[in-house]
Amino acid sequence: MIVRAKKYLGQHFLTDLSIAERIAQSLTCSVAHDVLEVGPGTGVLTRLLLKRPEVNLYAAEVDGEAVEYLKQSYPELTPQLLFGDFLRMDLSKIFAGKFCVIGNFPYNISSQIFFKVLEYKNNIPEAVGMLQKEVAERLAEKPGSKTYGILSVLLQAYYDVEYLFTVNENVFSPPPKVKSAVIRLVRNKVQSLNCDEVLFKQVVKATFNQRRKTIRNSLKPLLGEAKLNSPLLDLRPERLGVQEFVELTNLVAASR
Repeated sequence: MIVRAKKYLGQHFLTDLSIAERIAQSLTCSVAHDVLEVGPGTGVLTRLLLKRPEVNLYAAEVDGEAVEYLKQSYPELTPQLLFGDFLRMDLSKIFAGKFCVIGNFPYNISSQIFFKVLEYKNNIPEAVGMLQKEVAERLAEKPGSKTYGILSVLLQAYYDVEYLFTVNENVFSPPPKVKSAVIRLVRNKVQSLNCDEVLFKQVVKATFNQRRKTIRNSLKPLLGEAKLNSPLLDLRPERLGVQEFVELTNLVAASR
C-alpha cells in the first residue's frame, strides 16, 4: 500500500507504513485520552489512531479536499473533524480538559505548531510529531550546541523533549531532499518558573536573536543603563540552561 505524504513534502509517497505505526505508537496517551491529530491529510496516521480504543480522536485539517476524503474514508471521525487552520484555533473551546497532540507536521510551520503547544502547556501533557530532522534535533538539543536556540529553551522549560528516531528519505517515493525525525514532548512537573514568564520569553528571544554577542550586549535594550555584575552576562546564550535563563530573567527584573 502506498499512501500520499503530506503536501509539505511535495509529491512524495510514504511507502513504509511501519513508520506510521511507530509514530502512532509513540504517543503513550498516559494522561489524556482526547487526542488531536494536526494535519491528517489522507489519514495514514488517522487510520491507526482510530484503532486504539483508549483514544478519542479529533483531527484538524486546513485542506478542503483532504477533509472531504477523510469524511468519506473515516465517517466515524466526522463529528470531531475540524476544518480550519490549527494555528488559529481556540483549543479551549474544543477541549474542556487535557488532550494530546500528534501529527506529521508541515516543515514550514512545525516551529509555530510547537509554540501553539506551549500556549496550551497546562492542557497538553504529551505531543508527538514528525518534522524535519534538523528542527527535531534543535528542539531536543542541550546547552552548549550551536543548534540550541529559542524554542529549545522554551520547550525544555515545560517539557521533557525526546528525539525518538530518524526517518530516512528512502521510505518516501520519490525520496525528499531532507531526512525527517520523530520527537516526543512530555509535560514536566514545572508549574512556575519562579520568574516573570513573559519577561523570560523576552530575555530568551533577545539573547538568541543576537547569539554571536555576549548576553550583556544583547540585553542592552532590556537593561538600559543598569549596571549588573553576573558571570552569566559574559556568556553567549547557547551556554545557558533553563535555570540560568530564569536567574538571568530575575536579574533583569531586579534592574528595572
